[in-house]
Amino acid sequence: MKYSKYSTIIVGSGIAGLYAALKINQQVKLPDGLLLITKSKLGESNSRYAQGGMVAVLKENKDDSTLSHITDTIKAGAGLSELNTVKYISENSDAVVRDLLKFGVEFDRDENNKLVFTMEAAHSVKRILHSGGDATGKMIEQALCKAVREHESIEISEKSMVVDVLVNSKGQCNGVVVYHEETQEYETIYTSAVVLATGGIGQLYKYTTNPIGATADGIALGYRAGAVMQDMEFVQFHPTALAFDDGENRFLISEAVRGEGAKLVDADGIEFMAKYDPKKELAPRDIVTRANYNEMLKNNVDNVYLNATLIDKKKLAKRFPNISKTCLEHGIDITKDFIPVAPAAHYYMGGIKTNVQGETSIKGLYAIGETSSTGLHGGNRLASNSILECVVCAYSVANYLKSMDLKTPDKIDENIKSEIEVYENDDEILEELDVNSLKSKLQDIMWNYVGILRNEEDLMTALEKIHSLESEFPRNKKCLNREEYEFLNMLTVSNLIASTALRRKESRGAHYRSDYPEKNTRCVHSCITNKDGEICFVK
Repeated sequence: MKYSKYSTIIVGSGIAGLYAALKINQQVKLPDGLLLITKSKLGESNSRYAQGGMVAVLKENKDDSTLSHITDTIKAGAGLSELNTVKYISENSDAVVRDLLKFGVEFDRDENNKLVFTMEAAHSVKRILHSGGDATGKMIEQALCKAVREHESIEISEKSMVVDVLVNSKGQCNGVVVYHEETQEYETIYTSAVVLATGGIGQLYKYTTNPIGATADGIALGYRAGAVMQDMEFVQFHPTALAFDDGENRFLISEAVRGEGAKLVDADGIEFMAKYDPKKELAPRDIVTRANYNEMLKNNVDNVYLNATLIDKKKLAKRFPNISKTCLEHGIDITKDFIPVAPAAHYYMGGIKTNVQGETSIKGLYAIGETSSTGLHGGNRLASNSILECVVCAYSVANYLKSMDLKTPDKIDENIKSEIEVYENDDEILEELDVNSLKSKLQDIMWNYVGILRNEEDLMTALEKIHSLESEFPRNKKCLNREEYEFLNMLTVSNLIASTALRRKESRGAHYRSDYPEKNTRCVHSCITNKDGEICFVK
């Protein structure tokens, strides 16, 4: 096994990981350098699929204020958002946007070269910046990738997967174990700071807008390392994914399309959102998702429709070129035809419990972006707050690390030595498993029993079936390949989601229990940790 050391390791190459690498490299003393690890190629991430845009409370937007944004975020969060976190992220949005521009990120502007703001669901004013019309995530990702590649002091390890976080007997993170896919070799890397930025969990579900790599890796790593996890039951289902299955995920029809005036309709063109909420199409995502799902169940159909023909044709073409093109590839002209849409797993509000600096309950282990649970989103994410959280928390973790002594640990204790031995053992012969079949089974379980509408019977069935799958997958640490490691992570986090969903006996935000349809009077986070391999609920 190869051994190496770095002052800081960043795991994940989405917007959060890329921006953290740039900011840490820019302002932190790194005697042993900085390493960015990605299990795919640089630039392949969930971030690039973010279409709608990024929230920005900017000084030049006179219609907006941090108070307005804070109010909208907390209202959408169904009581679970943390006020201080929301306030911090909102107040830092202006500074972070200015900084992104310095790294080559461009946002769409009008004919007077002024930034263009748009409206999305549950926002009270236009405050969403976008780039490339409807390709915001992709455009930001490309700019940050370019900036990272131009910095020779940022080392990049592609097609490499972190499979273990090394924690010593004092509960401190001292490094990681990496599996290099192309050589099928392991490497132990020692460090005093690991930043997990691996994205979300969408691939746990049969229908998702997330790419194939969104397999809950960082969240599973954090749980197995003993970090406290928060609000694991809160999965956001986007109401409008294109209802075609021609890949590993469903194409997202951005919230912004409804923000520009599109209406949800049935097959006869009859609008239905007024039955569910006074804000209709601009209600919070959980409400719109359940409305679509209810209409589908009631009419025994696989989708509803989005009528974008109400929007001016020129505006549609300019504002949504990517959506227009993809729909046309499926035989849909959005200027004339209804768009068939259905809910799909989209974003994760749960994750590793952190503060805005990315600190977890384990010293030296940090988490940012969708891997973390800062308390910003609460029980239901406000549209386009996700990229804002990524960049503000990346900015903050870099500021925090400025004050840290990032010396690589000199001594490695017995706890870590025993962890490493598992991967050094070449004598164990692992039999190849049909991971695709197991993955498909798990995705069906999560969609059918831990989905948009939940109840005790379904959740108990889910846990029983998940435990049965665990017996078909005889791995608890070392695996044969990347696909097996991903499935191990998916199994781990599926179990956590189902277990916490069963325990929360109320309906709040994206977590809806048909057997407990009302909110509890007490609003509390659900926190768990790994104690001797078992889920332990903590206060």
